[in-house]
Amino acid sequence: MTKRLIEEWLPIAELGEESMRERRSMTALPPIYYLHVWWARRPLVASRAAVLASLLPADADRTMFMHMLGIHGDPVAAKKRIAKAKKTGEDLGLNVYGYPRAFQYCPSEKEEFWLLEETQKLGIEYPTVLDPTAGGGSIPFESVRLGCKTLANDINPVACLVQKATYEWPSQHGRALLDEYNRLTSRFLELAEPRFQYVYPLEPSGTQVLGYLWARTIHCPYCAGRVPLSPNWKLAPDGTGVKLLPHLGNGPGDTSRHCSFEIVGSASEQSDGTVKGGAATCPYPDCGRVIDGDQVKAQAQAGGMGEQLFAVAFKRKLPTTYTKAGKPKKDKWERGYRSPRLEDDNSGAIEAALADKLPEWDALDLVPNEKFPEICNDDRPIQYGMPYWRNLFSPRQLLCHGTSVEIFRELVNEESAKAEGLSDLQRAALAYVALALNKLVNRNSRGSTWIFQREVVAQFFQRHDFSTKWSYAEMPPLIVGDGYGWVFGQVAKCFGELTDLIVPSDGAVTNAGPLFSASTANAQPSSTAPVVISCGSGDSLAHLDDGTVDAVVMDPPYYDNVMYAELSDFFYVWLKRTAGLLYPELFMAPLTDKDNEAVANPALHKGKKGAKALAGLDYQQKMAEIFAECRRVLKDDGVMTLMFTHKATGAWDALTKGLIDAGFAITASWPINTEAEGSLHIKDKSAANSTIFLVCRPRLDQKPEDGVQYWEDLEPRVKAAVRQRIEQFQASGIRGVDLYLSCFGPALEEFSLHWPIKRGQPKPIEEKRKKRGRAQLTLDELLKEDDPYAVTPEDALDAARREVKAWRMEKLTSGSRRAQLDPLTEWFVLAWDAFEAPQFPFDEALRLARVVGLDLDKDVVGVLAEKKTSNLILWDSSTRATKGKLGSPDGTRSWIDAIHHCAHRARSIDLNAAKQLLDDNGLANSADFLTALEAVLEVLPLSARYTGFDPVKAAAPAASDFEALENLRRLALAEEVPAPKQLELVLAELAEV
Repeated sequence: MTKRLIEEWLPIAELGEESMRERRSMTALPPIYYLHVWWARRPLVASRAAVLASLLPADADRTMFMHMLGIHGDPVAAKKRIAKAKKTGEDLGLNVYGYPRAFQYCPSEKEEFWLLEETQKLGIEYPTVLDPTAGGGSIPFESVRLGCKTLANDINPVACLVQKATYEWPSQHGRALLDEYNRLTSRFLELAEPRFQYVYPLEPSGTQVLGYLWARTIHCPYCAGRVPLSPNWKLAPDGTGVKLLPHLGNGPGDTSRHCSFEIVGSASEQSDGTVKGGAATCPYPDCGRVIDGDQVKAQAQAGGMGEQLFAVAFKRKLPTTYTKAGKPKKDKWERGYRSPRLEDDNSGAIEAALADKLPEWDALDLVPNEKFPEICNDDRPIQYGMPYWRNLFSPRQLLCHGTSVEIFRELVNEESAKAEGLSDLQRAALAYVALALNKLVNRNSRGSTWIFQREVVAQFFQRHDFSTKWSYAEMPPLIVGDGYGWVFGQVAKCFGELTDLIVPSDGAVTNAGPLFSASTANAQPSSTAPVVISCGSGDSLAHLDDGTVDAVVMDPPYYDNVMYAELSDFFYVWLKRTAGLLYPELFMAPLTDKDNEAVANPALHKGKKGAKALAGLDYQQKMAEIFAECRRVLKDDGVMTLMFTHKATGAWDALTKGLIDAGFAITASWPINTEAEGSLHIKDKSAANSTIFLVCRPRLDQKPEDGVQYWEDLEPRVKAAVRQRIEQFQASGIRGVDLYLSCFGPALEEFSLHWPIKRGQPKPIEEKRKKRGRAQLTLDELLKEDDPYAVTPEDALDAARREVKAWRMEKLTSGSRRAQLDPLTEWFVLAWDAFEAPQFPFDEALRLARVVGLDLDKDVVGVLAEKKTSNLILWDSSTRATKGKLGSPDGTRSWIDAIHHCAHRARSIDLNAAKQLLDDNGLANSADFLTALEAVLEVLPLSARYTGFDPVKAAAPAASDFEALENLRRLALAEEVPAPKQLELVLAELAEV
């Protein structure tokens, strides 16, 4: 069996920095991101690396590999220069890295020849790559760019259409498609202009409306006043906002009571928000009562939730100025806001126009008539009186979108009626028009809010849910530079950039790498490599023959993180009425397929015992079936590379069980920082930033002849595998919770290699767990299959976590005086070290507690932290003191009690008082206390005194603890406790400045 490059080596530090660089600027994202919404796309450079390294032999030229990725310098060194320049104020110029972002590089024809030559060494005539759950298409996009035969599949029709537009049509039609698209959008605007003449009020010459800003309304049940709902009244970052002017009428009980609005210039003049946490506050001074969230929902469900215009955002053209030569300068515009005028509210005319149109539109199926699914994970639209998809749009928004569909259909009919009919080129161009109209749907709904920081209209999905938006922004479709013009222009720009990346006009020869002595007589790279996109479940790829795929590269669905089908219905109900005319095979179903989607969807098991566990089992089984299908189509010598980003151990356990059930073993793993920018200061909340690459091969029937039959034999090997890789991972910039995640890979490698495995001795019976709800039962409890001799991937993950914990504690304390910390102190240190934030998921805190032998609910919650929804929030010394939870100052229960007593005494009185507490309790003579203090000083966030900048608000109290304890160490324990290494690093950086 051959070995692939990805099984031997991957430049994880360079890939991590280049992946983050790719998405660092929200205004210069790769075009794949702004063509159309899809969730959790992988970075392009990481996707290209996964595909390329999965195809190349292990001895392939690594310099050539880096060049083909587009990494033509040292991004890690560049990042360090940037960090230093931020402190010194040095201007590094525009090209700090010395080369463009890697994703912009198009592999040259010579590099494609090199790839073919290298793959021929493996017996691959023409590389074929499959992604069975392709989603937004990052992986197949890069496979196409590498010149591979690309097979992509997804169960979701929206994803499939987006993929066709991302790489299939640009590679098939090239720039001719853009010309056709521009012709069609021009014709669309010609048809649209007369129909929108009276939909929006006229504005003075030289003024353009950017957005009409609306608040949802209810009536106060106590005073009958109309209450406009908004969490705040901010319009711009300079303090511009809204002040509510309540009109009291004849007092409480008068239903004519209402608010008008005044634009104000400072935050201090703005009114307070009128809704928080689902509960509303009446703004009328003679009432002011809190309206319970249930009452708000009841009014909404009874049809009593309305809306009120509270501001209009606009831009005004400034008087023309001239050059010295008398030529007019470029037009300049200024942004502004105004209160609503009487003529702005034409709701009566709109409702009449909509009532006139709807019967015809419903008969022709032009607007959504589907109900919002009652079986779902987020039914807030139903709770707030929007039981149909069309209810997510105001009457004027619905009128505009319905008109868009009407015009689109006329355009399709007009083109189809021509003698030559619709060509493939025209069909694709019209599909881009449909996607552009969907962009307008995304920016013009009751879920599209006004982002005051940027003064723009936000898209509907700012998060992966259907969160209620109390106020929203309406984008007028037919406004110059906005509406249709903006979405059509965005898609045109995106298409041009996609085409440049897939079919570069110069063939990228000018950027070619070194010359090659290619012996590739039979290999012919092509800029139009074969592409096949299928829409169906990944467990049934009937169009593919056995053993025809060289590499499966996939980004599996993220367990319970994203409910793709539920979210995408928002777009599906509109696309089926536009793009469905062109590609009806994609849009036959009423809504997208939830039942067969491979996610852990508790909604499908609602009301059942152990719904969450059943959802996890469903995910595991569906992924196993997808993996089994991948094994069928994979060549005997093929590899499967997974890109997985999830910090929940349950997701990893389910994914690994699925792999093992399908007959795969993990042969290599690599952590890549892909998800978010790191920061020198502590974040408010913990987050996993790493994508883990898992490289898999079909598992051999014969296990290694190393005598490993039992978990007791395998566990030391798992720990050794983790210990062998952890230094490398940390040296490559992996830190915090990602360090634990990165070590899941080596642990699962060893585990899967020796599967099946069992215990020689039964697993110790855990103390009976607290009584939980039916939905919270574990799968073993639910199925009553708690076999004490069974071994699962969770055991390997737990072993990895313990080994990382032991290694980190060694790094955090001095080898010359290392004492064993008590469990509570150890948990506190490891929590700050792993999560680097005071707030993190309760489930992960629970797993960490098990590592150190604590009962989280009994030993931690209410002592050192509090539970808030699904998170745990750590307390600082002052919070614990206020709550009376500090414990004994001599550390009888835990050394963290003594440490927090010292910090609180120093913060509330002074350092001398803290030193007196040290002396009174003999703490300076305790090796255990000194070790604990040393470890705590290594993990608490640094205060502004040492870093030069304030920590984030949530971490500020813990930073104050650090400052107090470090001052105490210098005063009384400088010889016993060394200076914190993290502080030395910061001081060294400041010294360089």
